[in-house]
Parts: sequence; C-alpha cells; structure tokens
Amino acid sequence: MGPHFLSRIFNPRSVAVIGASERTNALGTLVFANLIDAGFKGELYPVNPKHDTVQGRKAYPDVEAIGRPVDMVVVATPARTVPGILRHCGEHGVKGAVVLSAGFAESGRVGKRLEQEVMEIAKEYDLRLIGPNCLGIIRPNRGMNATFSKNRALPGNLALVSQSGAICTGILDWAESQEIGFSAVVSMGDASDVDFGDVLDYLALDRETRSILVYVEGVRNARRFMSGLRAAARMKPVIVIKSGRHAEGSRAAMSHTGALVGADDVFDAALERAGAVRAMTIQQLFSAARILSSGYRIEGNRLAIVTNAGGPGVMATDRAVELDIAMAQLSAATMESLNKALPEQWSHGNPVDLLGDADAKRFESALKACLDDDGVDGTIVMLTPQAMTDPLGVAQAVTPVARKTQKPVLACWMGDNQVRTAREHFTKERLPHFTTPEASVEAFAYLAAHKRNQRLLLQVPGPLSDRTRTDVQGARLIIESALSEGRKVLSTMESKAILSAFRIPVTQTMRANTASEALVAAGTVGYPVAMKIDSPDITHKSDVQGVRLNIASAESVRSAFQTMIEDTRRLRPDARINGVTIERMHKSTYGRELMVGVLRDPVFGPVISFGSGGTSVEVIKDRAVALPPLNEVIIEGMIARTKVAKLLKEFRNMPAVDDEALEQVLLRVSEMVCELPEIQDMDINPLIADERGLAAVDARLSVDYPPSMPDRYAHMAIHPYPAHLVNNWQLPDGINLTIRPIRPEDARIEQEFVRNLSPEARYFRFMQAVHELTPHMLVRFTQIDYDREMALIAVREQPDGSELQIAVARYTANPDQQSCEFGLVVADEWQGRGIGSHLMNELMDVARSRGLRTMEGKVLTQNTNMIALMHRLGFTSRNSSEDDGIKVVSKRL
Repeated sequence: MGPHFLSRIFNPRSVAVIGASERTNALGTLVFANLIDAGFKGELYPVNPKHDTVQGRKAYPDVEAIGRPVDMVVVATPARTVPGILRHCGEHGVKGAVVLSAGFAESGRVGKRLEQEVMEIAKEYDLRLIGPNCLGIIRPNRGMNATFSKNRALPGNLALVSQSGAICTGILDWAESQEIGFSAVVSMGDASDVDFGDVLDYLALDRETRSILVYVEGVRNARRFMSGLRAAARMKPVIVIKSGRHAEGSRAAMSHTGALVGADDVFDAALERAGAVRAMTIQQLFSAARILSSGYRIEGNRLAIVTNAGGPGVMATDRAVELDIAMAQLSAATMESLNKALPEQWSHGNPVDLLGDADAKRFESALKACLDDDGVDGTIVMLTPQAMTDPLGVAQAVTPVARKTQKPVLACWMGDNQVRTAREHFTKERLPHFTTPEASVEAFAYLAAHKRNQRLLLQVPGPLSDRTRTDVQGARLIIESALSEGRKVLSTMESKAILSAFRIPVTQTMRANTASEALVAAGTVGYPVAMKIDSPDITHKSDVQGVRLNIASAESVRSAFQTMIEDTRRLRPDARINGVTIERMHKSTYGRELMVGVLRDPVFGPVISFGSGGTSVEVIKDRAVALPPLNEVIIEGMIARTKVAKLLKEFRNMPAVDDEALEQVLLRVSEMVCELPEIQDMDINPLIADERGLAAVDARLSVDYPPSMPDRYAHMAIHPYPAHLVNNWQLPDGINLTIRPIRPEDARIEQEFVRNLSPEARYFRFMQAVHELTPHMLVRFTQIDYDREMALIAVREQPDGSELQIAVARYTANPDQQSCEFGLVVADEWQGRGIGSHLMNELMDVARSRGLRTMEGKVLTQNTNMIALMHRLGFTSRNSSEDDGIKVVSKRL
C-alpha cells in the first residue's frame, strides 16, 4: 500500500505558514517562530502579502508565488478568509492543511455554514485538514512544531492526541518537568475533516510511536473512532482520558467542540471493546503510559506488596480492593522462604512488611520469594525513608531482580529529597516508579485492565447464532406494520411477538378491550393472572395504578378492569387507552427480577444494558452496558459488573439461576439489535429468572424508520463478524471447501499457511524475503476491521476436525473510501484449480456492496501467472510510476 494520506501532514517536506507575521503574540508570529526554533528540517515559507520578509525569511504573497511544491499549509488567519485561502491552496496542489483559526462550528450558525464551505472545498481538491480551531501539530523527532504553544515537546515515543488545545499545553508543560518525550502531539480542534479515527489509524503504524494518549471531549463519527482505536490498540497501548463524565461536564464539552457526547458508561464499554484503557486524571494518564509502554504484561491480577512500613501497605491494599485487584495468597513454600529471610516480627502475610530497619538484602530476598510464587502476577516494592533506610542501595538491589523476571515489578519510593537519587536510578534503568501507594496500585490496575480489554478486542461475534431458527422477517413485518400506522411505540403484544421471533421466552399475553373480553382472556390463559393497562403513552404502568397481580377469580377480573380504566383516565387524562392485557402469572418460588434493555446512545448507537429489574429500577440504578454484537465472553463480563450478579448465584436457600438461559437471552437481544436497525429502545422488565429458566413478563419496544445505510450493519459502532459471507464451495473433483472471512483465532492456520508457501510464492506476495509472519503482521492480517477491510480465506476440514487454510484474498479500503488495494495468494499445491478466480470474484462482490468503486493491486512483473489471472478477471495493467519491476493492476467494480 502507498503512504498514509496523513503522511503529508505528519512528515511534510515543505510547510507554508499563511498569516506568518512579526506582530507580537499573533498566531502567525508564534507558529512561524516555533517552526524555526524547533529546527524544521524541510523547506519553510512565510506567506503574507503585506511583508517582503517575516522573521528573517523571504515572504510570499500567496502559495502560488512560492513556485515550488508545498506539502502542508498552516493557516493562521481570521475564519472568514479561510475558504478562499484553501481554495487557492487546492488549486496549486497542496494536499495537507492545519487550520488554527477559530470561529467555525463551535461559534454558532454562521460559523457552521463557514465550516461547511471549508469542507466542500477540501473535498473538491482532496485536501485533508486538521482543525479548525486547534493548537496545531508537533513532531519533535522531525523538528516540527506547527503550533502557537509556548511549550516545548521533548522527543520520545509517546503520541498525544487531544481535542483540547489547552489540555495539550497543560500536558506538555507537565511532561517537560517530568522529562517525558513525545513522538507526536496533535490538537484535533473541531475535527471537521481529519478525526480521531484517522489520526489513530496513522499512529498505529508509526514506527516512532510506542504508546498513544488520547484526550476526548466528544465523538463525531463512532464507527471511524472505533475503527481507528481498535487498529491502534491492536498494535500498541492506547490510554484515553475523557472529559464530560457527568451531565454538567458533557454540556460544557458540547459547547467547546460541537461534537456529540454520550453516556459515560457507554463510552467505557466502547473503550473496553476497542482494547484501550481509560484514565480519569492527567496524572493517571501518564501513570498508565509509563507502565504500559514498559513492555510489562500480566496473565492475572494477583498482586503482592513488599514494604518497609505497615501504613503505606494498608493504603495500597485499600486501593487494590477498590479497583478489584486481588491481593495474592502467598503459598506455603513462599511463606517458608520469607520466614527464613526475615525477622520473626515480619507481617506473615501480604503485604509483606519487612519492618522499618529493612536493608537492601532483606528487600531483595522478599522480592525474589514473591516473584517465585506461581500465585503472584506482579509485585509492588514500597519504601519510606526511615532512620536506617538506604533508598539508593535498596533501589540498586531491586533492579536486577526485576530485570530477571517476566512479571511486572513496580517501585514506590515515598518522599522527596532522600529518595531523589533512587528515583533517578529507576528512570535510568527504565523501571516504572511512583511516588504514592495509590498511584502504584492504579498503574498495576492498568495492566490488568489492558489484559482484560485486549481479550475483549479479540472477540468478533457474528450477528446471528442460528439463522434457521430466528424469524427476522416476521419481526420486521410487525415493526413495518406499526410504522405504517404512524406508531413508534409497540404494544405489549407486539413487543412480545418480536421477542418470540428471536426465541426469547415470554409469558402468554392476550389483549382485552372490555370487561367481558378480559374474562375470556383470563379463562384462556388460566388463573391466577396479571392485568396491565395497555397504552402507547404510558411507560411506567404502576405510576397510574395500571398493574394488578395475582387475580384469582372471574369476579376480581371484572372489578379490576373497571377500576384500572377509571384510575388511568383520572391520573393520565391525556393518555390513549387501548384496554388491558391479561397474562398468566409467572410462578417462580426463587425468581429474581432482572432487566434487559436496548438504548440508543447519541454517539455509539445501539447499546445493550443488563441489571436489576422491577419497579425500583430507576432508584437502584444497577446496570452494565455493552456494545453489540455480544458473545459469551462479553456477556460474562457484563453480568459480573452488576450488583445483582451475586444474587444470581446460590444464596442461602435459593438455588442459582439458569445462567445458560440468561446468556441465551442476552445473545438473542444482541441478534435483534444487529438485524433490526429500526429498534430505538427496548425494556424487558421484569425478566424473571430462576433455576428452571426465565421468562419476559413485560416488554416495551420503540421503533423508527432507519436512515438509508451503506451496509446492513451501519447503525452499529462495531461491525459484527460477517457470517452471511460464509459459504461452501465444491471443486470440480468433489473436494469441499469453506470460503469465509478471517477471524482473530485463525492466527495459527494463517501462520502455517504462509510458512508452507514456497519461497517464490512468499516473495511474490510480500515482495521481499519473508519466512513467516511476525507477531505484528499476524495481528494485522487476522484482526481486521470488517468495516473497511476484508480477508476471505478458503479452508478445508481435516480428518481431525481442524482446518487447513489453502488461500486468502484480501482488500483494504483507501482513505477516500472509494478505492481499495487487494492481495491474493493460493498455496502452491492448490494452484491452477480455479480457487484464486473464485476468491477474487467473491472479494469484488463484497467490495461493491461496500460502495467501493475501484480495486487495485501491485504485482511483480515476473509473477506472470498472477498478471494473466487478473487480465482474465477484467483487470488492466500498467507499469508502476517508479519503474521498479512492478505492475499495477486495476479494475472498476
């Protein structure tokens, strides 16, 4: 593939500053001075028609007058001038811009129109821009500081992407004092063109970046944000801090950037699925970056603490409990080792208190013992300077022990003057160190969160578990019928019918418009019954005395009907009343009332919620949320985060609920959300679960016409596994193959496939000598984003049930979302049997369905068989512009 479209902004060979000036504290003055001071290595041009020179450099009236190619412009002029400037730049070949000017969408209706004009011009000339209303961009390793900040960014391996310029300057100021360096600093501003997803996509493959820090206020395009975040988090640690965690902060963030702000727990769920980690403060942001960029990874979250003071050990333990970090249970062998090495008065447990007179040898022995324990996943070594303490000596003893283990060792040296040299030693030796017990435990918790979220990143659920038993079309007909009548809230009967179409157990329900019909319905379903008011305008039936339970006789049914209708009309005279619903009481001695819901987040679209049910659901506020599609692993974590989770297990005389039945309901709700974009929100409350199963007692769905969508899952932030593309295909000799999209768990068969190719086939595919895929390449090839790329593999089932991969065809969409680049390889012994043609035709069908118009690939000139195949498939070929022995083959789809 060619260079990323953001290369022209991140690595420009020439920069023009439009509005460069010598006026004190003017934007153009500051940004041009910063580029000079940083030592920008490319060509630098000041553009200002009122000056012959600016800051000692020849000035130009406009970009055309420069007379040489300009990769990027920095615009520091008033908002009203920006459209004209960008049009002129576009006409003269400029492809990248950073617009510092404010006064666009964030300033109101006039600014919004101005921004729209800017975007139309940018699109017309394929000119990509960062901003407007931003601080700019810094690449310290390239000597480029295209910002008006007075801060200096040290070179390093951390990338910072921020929506707020002020946060950028604050972080830069703090980082400079801590000697923390950056590979890139990007202020997004209004992000009207280039957004988080684009920048994260670039940084994922940026060799200078080891970990990425992100400050978010709001998200404009959830799918692009999630795609970029997932791409980056697969490659390197991504730590996110988000403002607007509460309603008041959300309003402020909205007014600041004009981007959408959704519910905070939904944002958490999105980060988890993306494999990123969330920090709550700027200090935590750097703590997380420090620990995650150290290369440490953990298998579990069992923590041991070694300390020379009891108090800090207790504080660390308290924080660990708050963060759900398990304090390791030390084994008998470890206890024996510690008893031999430590004084009799040591704490005899975890935290391991070495006492105030602990010397370097005592710390070393205790740390070794803890790290040798299989029940310990990581250790924090804590020191407070006491009368007999040698902080530097202990640090020098701890470091070699830490270097010999794969388990993380974190240091917490409390104090200041007395421990300064020890901290300098840790920095030099690259051992993560912290100043407080809480910060060190939080850092360990980020390792645990990263491990958990990386596991969630690997989950690629399909939209439907069993197509044959789900009546998607029947459910859709019910929704279409309601919408055609102008109704957006479905009745209880309709809601339950849709649940039944997705095989969710419901209680039998009948509608009654009169007391006589209520009697017939009660006799049909069987006593005792529940009666509920049926009104599209009433969400909480109990608020209008619209629920009667355990009605055991015909007389009671008649009187309940009359009083319920009267009470509802009195309490809600405006409500439309259709009558009542009658359902048989769900009998359950040990039932727990649960709630399963669907809500529409303004940013991330449909979200599934689970928690305690019943009439007090708003008061208890016990819910966990997850982005669909779901699978067993995601559901397990979702349930575990709720308070009601403990009540689902065996409790006193109550048997455990049928957890498999509960899991199935959540899976089927996920299927509903995937397949029915019309669903706006849904409540199943209560869902009564016990040891025998469960049943939806009440349900309410609201629906609406979905917007026209480029693909069937465009309403979702995460594209599900495209199971509809799985198909069986038979070769002429009767051998059966499965053609399907690749999955993360295919890493082993993909590696074997490449390893077994002939050296020539590998060279033709990768255009260089490759024996096998690196871990990095394996991640890129198997953990794909189905929204913008596709890899179809042909596999044959082996006698032992395993799969053998025999071919793969893949494309990746270019940033223009109009074209894509493809690759194809077939195992040597399977060539010449039509497999490559079949895979390519399938791949082109997928690309067409995604709105892509052109497919292009690079083929070595000596790979004559591939070129011939492409010609048979209707591709044309031409020599590469670099004349490097490569043919470019392309086709209009």
